[in-house]
Amino acid sequence: MIAVIDYKAGNLTSVMKALHAVGANAVATSCPEDIIKADKLVLPGVGHFSVTAYLEEHGLKAAIEKRVQGGVPFLGICVGLQWLFEGSTESPNTEGLKAFSGKCERFPEGMKVPHVGWNAIQVKESRLLRGVADGEHVYFTHSYRAPVITETVAVTEYGQPFTAAVERGNIMGVQFHPEKSGAVGLRILDNFARLA
Repeated sequence: MIAVIDYKAGNLTSVMKALHAVGANAVATSCPEDIIKADKLVLPGVGHFSVTAYLEEHGLKAAIEKRVQGGVPFLGICVGLQWLFEGSTESPNTEGLKAFSGKCERFPEGMKVPHVGWNAIQVKESRLLRGVADGEHVYFTHSYRAPVITETVAVTEYGQPFTAAVERGNIMGVQFHPEKSGAVGLRILDNFARLA
């Protein structure tokens, strides 16, 4: 069972529909006990980074940490990817999971934000992105972006390069919205659903 974590942050319904479209057994939950029992975890997200404070306030962060440390596959989407880092300048007092080093920052002055639309990604070898070719297009909508780090497995550019996807072991995240990215996005969600 895939637990899609409901922390009152947006695109839950479309993520659930996309996971069901690839045949995944996905359940939306805001219950730590469900997270502890799940085989895989998905953290969707739209909006301000401060919404992730809900995870700590309701015992979800501790449950996620326990499962991730136990090797359960985890996928963060959009704000869910940003939460995997140390934090974001959008909400300096809200900590991320700190699974990856660095902070997410707003696009530079002069750039139109939010960055919305289809961008090509440059892909490295990755279990999450298996079968996704260099130059495939995926759908983004965001004003903050994660730095390019060692664990970055896909890069795109808007003004400057930033992380489109990150992966280390069982911890994965995408800045784009696979649930809105057509066949490419469904392939990515299917790859995640099939992870052992």
